Amino acid sequence: MSARGLTVRILFHVQHLLGVGHLKRAAMIARAAAAMGHDITVASGGPPLPGVDFGAARIIQLPPARTADASFRVLIDPTGHPVDDAWKIRRTAALEAAFAATAPELVLIESFPFGRRALRFELEPLVTWTRRAGAPLASSVRDILVAKSPDKRALMVETARRWFDAVLVHGDPALVTLGASFPEADQIANLIRYTGYVTAPPPAAVPDGDGAGEVVVSVGGGAVGLPLLEAAMAARPLCGPLAAVPWRLLCGPDLGATAVATLRDRAGPGIIIEPARPDFAALLARCRVSVSQAGYNTMMDLLHARCPAVVVPFAAGGETEQTQRAHLFQHRGLLQVVAEATLTPAALAAAIARAVAAPRPAPGEVQLDGAAETVRLLATLAAPR
Repeated sequence: MSARGLTVRILFHVQHLLGVGHLKRAAMIARAAAAMGHDITVASGGPPLPGVDFGAARIIQLPPARTADASFRVLIDPTGHPVDDAWKIRRTAALEAAFAATAPELVLIESFPFGRRALRFELEPLVTWTRRAGAPLASSVRDILVAKSPDKRALMVETARRWFDAVLVHGDPALVTLGASFPEADQIANLIRYTGYVTAPPPAAVPDGDGAGEVVVSVGGGAVGLPLLEAAMAARPLCGPLAAVPWRLLCGPDLGATAVATLRDRAGPGIIIEPARPDFAALLARCRVSVSQAGYNTMMDLLHARCPAVVVPFAAGGETEQTQRAHLFQHRGLLQVVAEATLTPAALAAAIARAVAAPRPAPGEVQLDGAAETVRLLATLAAPR
């Protein structure tokens, strides 16, 4: 029984296509739901990712797919082949079986209808099954949406207004409202619920250990992180006193063995090349400065750590979300930004110098209890009317 006295059966559909942030955020929400006494099942459509903690939530692995590249136009299966109609039929059948086995009292869908257009073949049936069952339907979106054409935005509004009971925005409206990236937000204002940012609890303060006094360079899952890692290695000699401290480069599971081997061959004394670590947040809490991309989860870890930070937002394929969030955070004095298009060792070294010289961010500036608030809102949606 949950703290509210109502146990809700929740089905949460999530699909990570390029990075790993969506799955990690879904895992934090799932952990919170299970810890609060709810029966939550996560239907995961991306490749399995070892080390992601879903707590007591149930995981159903759908036939996995990912995007072929940063354009997000082509879905590929684990063998690297584009998915075909037969694969889509199998995948939809697997999702239908998950729905039947769960008998959800509420369905939560990550991104759709504001993203995941490539998955409409299964998400539109999921919406239909949910409405036929009389269960509430909610969308889970980040604080900032990727820019889309007016025609696509109009379709998003139409779909949300027709089928969805709530749009859960994982952000703090005191920092940014959905309307900043989605001009039609006022047309779905009755659906929008802000949850605050979804973050893991900050690690216990341990001043010693890996990361202490270091420059920590990270690239999330690593699928598009090689240019940043290479630029960081070349920037180190340009960073004055920081050139004498260890630089720890975290490669991410999707970087590829060849790229990792090349980085290790080029790394000189004082440069540590290693896989992404589960104690990443603790490394940030101890580091001298963080250099990273600007994915949602990394930015939340930076808010907790309050360390000097430089971010290089991912901007390929028309992606705008990371860039917009990064500049909002920079405006608040939380970090320094280097544009992907202007990334050079010199530009990175200059940004690191600015970050080290800037005042440390003050604690408590942004709402960071998004996982628990998401679950509370879901329970309210599912409560008997």
